[in-house]
Amino acid sequence: MSQPAPPRTATASPSNNETAGLPGHVPVVLGPVLTALAPRDGAIYVDGTFGGGGYSEALLAAADCRVFAIDRDPEVVRHGRDLAERHSGRLTIIEGRFGDMAHLLAPVNTDPIAGIAFDLGVSSIQLDTPERGFSFRFDGPLDMRMSRCGQSAADLVATLSESELAELIRAFGEERFARRIARAIAAERQRRDIRRTTELANIVRAAIPRSEPRQDSATRTFQALRIAVNDELGELDRGLAAAEQLLAPGGRLAVVSFHSLEDRRVKEFLHRRSVAAPAASRHRPARPGIAPPSFRLLSRRVARASAAEIARNPRARAARLRAAERTTSPPWPSNSERADRGRQRGRQI
Repeated sequence: MSQPAPPRTATASPSNNETAGLPGHVPVVLGPVLTALAPRDGAIYVDGTFGGGGYSEALLAAADCRVFAIDRDPEVVRHGRDLAERHSGRLTIIEGRFGDMAHLLAPVNTDPIAGIAFDLGVSSIQLDTPERGFSFRFDGPLDMRMSRCGQSAADLVATLSESELAELIRAFGEERFARRIARAIAAERQRRDIRRTTELANIVRAAIPRSEPRQDSATRTFQALRIAVNDELGELDRGLAAAEQLLAPGGRLAVVSFHSLEDRRVKEFLHRRSVAAPAASRHRPARPGIAPPSFRLLSRRVARASAAEIARNPRARAARLRAAERTTSPPWPSNSERADRGRQRGRQI
């Protein structure tokens, strides 16, 4: 397997000017995230999804700590250099995927990591830039690529078979009208290329019964394509495993998700990693291959935005925070993870 490219970084230089992240970005459930991470002086933190820089900025303001921020979007990294300049060497921004954290951080940090934050999904900056093609609120190219490379959403719409499109929209969008939408897309692309966000949104809206009472009917299809284009669920799995590997004992992990697919993955990962194996006895010996808990849940309940925050920032309505603390146990080996997934599947059958 080829190694990721060496990280490109932007490190702060001295400045007295302070700001709360990049313009247009409002970090969600910020207070609970800071409470979970408990920033302290002299510690090292990782903002795995830098975006608009809101979590990085808040960590730096809360303690005399250092933050390594990661983002795969080259435009975000470029804009983030201005924020890094305001923090006297305390903020380093790295271009790359948070699933590659171990590789990205190895050349720039050897100190224990006290906390890692993930703010999953698309950022406000990406959503509000029509040229990026993430939102159907604006007309723009049907792109959705966070890293600006690889297949775009338009490529998937043009090349996937009708059945593949239906499965993608069903699985990643949890859309019950997936077959109807895929059929409409397949019919329309026989007449013309579908290259614009508004074109696709209109096709999806026309394919779904108007009596269906819910959010804009194009939302789930756009979500599904974005997840597929950016391999967001695979990236989340790799990021969670990397956080388990990198966090020092007592270090905290805080993950903010915005839809059930992400939240379910985070919940299941932390549940598996935090449940102790049944105590062995002469009647029931310890089963081989069960690793000790590598995390302790900070709360069994998901944290959500307050009514006041939702009133200020409607995008916070869907936010869900889960947090856990790293134990002294080593990271789970990959064979234990596979065995545990097998037991989970066995219980469901």
